[in-house]
Amino acid sequence: MPMTRENYIKASELIKSAKRILISGHLSPDGDSLGSMIAMSRMLTKIGKEAYASADINAFGKLSFLKGTGDIIPVRKLKKEKKFDLFIAVDCSSFERMPPEIKPAAANLPKICIDHHVTNDGTFGDVQIVDSQASSAAEICWSFAKWMELPIDEVSAEALWVGLITDTGRFAYDSVRPETFHAAADLVKKSVRTALINDIIYNTFPRKSMELKRLAWRTLHIWKNRRVAEVTLARDDFRRVRGTKADAEDIIEIPRSVAHNEIALFFYQIPDRTKETRCSIRTRGDWDATVLAAKFGGGGHRKAAGCTIKAPLGIAKRQMRKAVKDMLYPPKSSN
Repeated sequence: MPMTRENYIKASELIKSAKRILISGHLSPDGDSLGSMIAMSRMLTKIGKEAYASADINAFGKLSFLKGTGDIIPVRKLKKEKKFDLFIAVDCSSFERMPPEIKPAAANLPKICIDHHVTNDGTFGDVQIVDSQASSAAEICWSFAKWMELPIDEVSAEALWVGLITDTGRFAYDSVRPETFHAAADLVKKSVRTALINDIIYNTFPRKSMELKRLAWRTLHIWKNRRVAEVTLARDDFRRVRGTKADAEDIIEIPRSVAHNEIALFFYQIPDRTKETRCSIRTRGDWDATVLAAKFGGGGHRKAAGCTIKAPLGIAKRQMRKAVKDMLYPPKSSN
């Protein structure tokens, strides 16, 4: 879904008429979601708006190093906040993929959706700034900020930089386009600490993360002649190391790193969820990860998607494996 100048104009009009603005992204915010909400709240504050980002601060993990995280309102405290008059959703296409505390605060507000997921159907928000060809929500936020002439300081630039590098695999994924590098080049001018950020995100890991990786490696299961690989973390694994989803952020890279792998799966159950199993999906070649995720109400991108399967771990794995087999070998029509 391409953006248009009209979308930009409508969004800017809503922002200009608003006083208190609430901004949030999807559950368990990754670098793109968190970076985008920090940057948007910061930039809008600098033009005189009361703009606040809200998220589950316990899910940040190593992203807590980002400047601006200290200004984020924990979702559990939203009820105590004054009313808002505009809601901006970043890197998310529906309330269903947001923290449940967000909906009561934002349900009756005018809404702007800034997103890049291919599964976004354009129905979320009064104004959609949605571009499925963009590398990240951060790239779209940067483009909109430049158009609206919002001030991008070092804090906003670093937040957007984290969104860019995490959603592009440090500019390695198919989603990278010339506009991505234009955004990156502009952000670097703001004294972004590129080496430090790279070291924190990709080269250093807390002990909990290392322990979860060790447990995940033990479950590595490779099938379909190495075309499919999967790992699993059960609820008890997280409890054993007192870890969170943020500590398992890159575990999907274990099955994905198997030679000749085409479909990688990471099944996990975090301690605060019951009778549900989450699954991260990565694909190569012509396989579309969103096809698998959509079967269970999830979404994402062609090469990276995820979903929540409303079933215990064992049943969820069987259901996803069947979906994978059906995609690899579509059932022949009876006609």
